[in-house]
Amino acid sequence: MTTTITGAFTSMDTIRNTMDDLIASGIDREKMFADSEHTELKVMIPDDIEREVTEIIQRHKPVELASYHR
Repeated sequence: MTTTITGAFTSMDTIRNTMDDLIASGIDREKMFADSEHTELKVMIPDDIEREVTEIIQRHKPVELASYHR
């Protein structure tokens, strides 16, 4: 199954830093979407790495964090 993790942030700089950390940990750039209008980062990943990705995102102190399972 697939999980989409959405983090809301206060700035696009924070989103870019978060994306850099996710890429460094092996997440494909193609699996990430930065929404500048809503200042959100969406990451589509397999369920088995949800915990690891959530921890990386939380290091950047999102205002809100949600997971959606499909």
